[in-house]
Amino acid sequence: MMAVTSSCKEGTKIAMDNGKYVRYTPEQVEALERLYHECPKPSSMRRQQLIRECSILSNIEPKQIKVWFQNRRCREKQRKEASRLQAVNRKLTAMNKLLMEENDRLQKQVSQLVYENSYFRQQTQNTTLATTDTSCESVVTSGQHHLTPKHPPRDASPAGLLSIAEETLTEFLSKATGTAVEWVQMPGMKATLSLLSSFFYSLFQPGPDSIGIVAISHGRSGVAARACGLVGLDPTRVAEILKDRPSWYRDCRAVDVINVLSTGNGGTIELLYMQLYAPTTLAPARDFWLLRYTSVMEDGSLVVCERSLNNTQNGPSMPPAASFVRAELLPSGYLIRPCEGGGSIIHIVDHMDLEPWSVPEVLRPLYESSTLLAQKTTMAALRHLRQISQEISQPNVTGWGRRPAALRALSQKLNKGFNEAVNGFADEGWSMLESDGVDDVTLLVNSSPSKMMGINLAYGNGFPSMGNAILCAKASMLLQNVPPAILLRFLREHRSEWADSGIDAYSAAAVKAGPCGLPVARGGSFGGQVILPLAHTIEHEEASNLAITFMEVIKLENMGHYREDMIMPGDIFLLQLCSGVDENAVGTCAELIFAPIDASFSDDAPIVPSGFRIIPLDSGMDASSRNRTLDLASTLEVGAAGNRSTGDNSGRNGSTKSVMTIAFQFVYEIHLQENVATMARQYVRSIIASVQRVALALSPSNFGSHAGFRTPPGTPEAQTLARWICQSYRCYLGVELLEYEGSESILKTLWHHTDAVLCCSLKALPVFTFANQAGLDMLETTLVALQDISLEKIFDDNGRKALFAEFPQVMQQGFMCLQGGICLSSMGRPISYERAVAWKVVNDEENAHCICFMFVNWSFV
Repeated sequence: MMAVTSSCKEGTKIAMDNGKYVRYTPEQVEALERLYHECPKPSSMRRQQLIRECSILSNIEPKQIKVWFQNRRCREKQRKEASRLQAVNRKLTAMNKLLMEENDRLQKQVSQLVYENSYFRQQTQNTTLATTDTSCESVVTSGQHHLTPKHPPRDASPAGLLSIAEETLTEFLSKATGTAVEWVQMPGMKATLSLLSSFFYSLFQPGPDSIGIVAISHGRSGVAARACGLVGLDPTRVAEILKDRPSWYRDCRAVDVINVLSTGNGGTIELLYMQLYAPTTLAPARDFWLLRYTSVMEDGSLVVCERSLNNTQNGPSMPPAASFVRAELLPSGYLIRPCEGGGSIIHIVDHMDLEPWSVPEVLRPLYESSTLLAQKTTMAALRHLRQISQEISQPNVTGWGRRPAALRALSQKLNKGFNEAVNGFADEGWSMLESDGVDDVTLLVNSSPSKMMGINLAYGNGFPSMGNAILCAKASMLLQNVPPAILLRFLREHRSEWADSGIDAYSAAAVKAGPCGLPVARGGSFGGQVILPLAHTIEHEEASNLAITFMEVIKLENMGHYREDMIMPGDIFLLQLCSGVDENAVGTCAELIFAPIDASFSDDAPIVPSGFRIIPLDSGMDASSRNRTLDLASTLEVGAAGNRSTGDNSGRNGSTKSVMTIAFQFVYEIHLQENVATMARQYVRSIIASVQRVALALSPSNFGSHAGFRTPPGTPEAQTLARWICQSYRCYLGVELLEYEGSESILKTLWHHTDAVLCCSLKALPVFTFANQAGLDMLETTLVALQDISLEKIFDDNGRKALFAEFPQVMQQGFMCLQGGICLSSMGRPISYERAVAWKVVNDEENAHCICFMFVNWSFV
């Protein structure tokens, strides 16, 4: 052992049988290193071959060669571990600095609040002596100090613009690191995992950096959000990415640079015109006239700050644009500090006044919610940065044969096409058709050459295009008491409940199928469709492993045949983008956007997207989850009084509102416009009726407005079921399933068990009825959709044969063990597991209640 350890430190030594050390010559080391790079772990035969072929190693015994390679692998492992620990140390150092700065800012904020509280208390005690002082330069209002005049006069000269820029920089820094804004934690963050804890997760797990610390404004005009975090990119690259706002901000239509000026201090002033899409058909789009200032501070930090230019500053102006409402960007931006050893610490501030007066009152929460701004803008920027960082550090190619950047660009193309359909700007060639007397559905047509060029260019392979115009049918509707994520999952998994197969075929015909190049494999089947196992995550949250946005390919089985494993004539393929499917997410917009695609799936394939967008309107919805099924998360804190079935359900059953926007596009021949318009109106109205029917069925009010959702008849309460599972496991296998403290409930311990535990019914076609958190993660589903998944659907052919061969054993002897293998999630992703155990769960009367499975050490392949 001493010889091996010493050799790890001194690679040129070898150990002889007599314990003495002999040095390798440089030529011998060179020969061994050359072989090591070819094969780090050579076999005995290969080592002997090396000795025969290399004369300079002829005096070394094979055993000594073996020891050299062992020590060489040891040194390599130590080097990699040292490098990893150095990277972790750099991150910890940077995070410590960030947290110290945040702590300092919070202490200043506390001191300011204590001072203001003392001031107001003194004013209250001396009300009889108080007088109004009109000569004071500042007044205290809602805890904030406003200086008068707020903006000194400026002009459009370079010196005037620099003065505005420096003022913007000062105000931005006071928000990013000072106390100009009272920041509070974004509501709902504790519902999943503390974002501060996710910092530590990112330090020791592979993948992109964590999202960081996110806060929103309290008692401030407009809406504002702030975030700070670590990213694995240098400051210059970070600034370059963030300036390209359309690449990461899905609501951004365009940013035009009108003018660029260089400043004497090495900075840059840019005049920008920015347009944002409207999220729904019920409100106009927004635009901004901005000044952006980029400069380097004395400590080497890079600052990019922005603000709107308005008449109070006497700066350059931009005339209003048709179809847009001019909004205001208050001093905002990015403070980017370099980290020792690479990477950056970034502070982001977004502060806007979106002019909520210009929209219907029911939609104003969309324009008055700082939480929504944080989700759509601030956090989106950090997620995009970490995704870029991961792609640089871990370059790979997905199962689609494309790099993540190409797929991300494809998802942006889908999203942009849907936004264009929802907004229907005249400068893009859209014009409105006359109504049929009912204003529930709006029709627009577009036959402009620039629009159709993107469609017709895809058919240079000899396949003709079927249309020379596009018709868009769109509508918006208000939904009550149905969580957006649950409704969206239903629309995704049960397409046959709302879609017309004939119209799907019509839309698919517009992208005439070329040579079959799309890989097809067996996937998960949902109500009339096959979701192929080609899903690609665009964005995800590492700390909870939640897919924020993912893209998938669907093959519809509506052409009179069903073959999952091959492409048949007449097959319909959809490229589908799905986001906001997590019920626990805070104020998240849920989207399902899809477009028919050519089977060749070429990069220049035409994209004519349609879909749904559901946006929550109630600010109170952020406080809790609204899972209408057996919500185990809400029962984990069962008190001494027993089950909480009649406890605080206000968060789950309170009146919740959301707005759904529907937009469907059809490529058609211009002479068929009248017929296509009639068809489109009827189709969208049928979809609206279907959605209303589904929303009513999913509404918690259908299950009792006072006691909340009750479990189906015959279903045990969660605590009882957990007890039955553990008792049965101990009875049949002779060991304990859980190790839990007396103070913790069995249910809570089972819910957080690291292995996937799933129960299925005792029926001819068993379906899942319960899963712990690991089980839901493995199946990539929720408690709502769990009962739609049958046991046989998660196994491949070999797994199904093994399962059905051994299944009677469970009923006879009470349990069975399965060897490791592959199963599938509800999204068709393959999952490997080390082994699986199945046992019969009996109730208190010793009658069989269900079958429980536990998948040990599972992971996505």
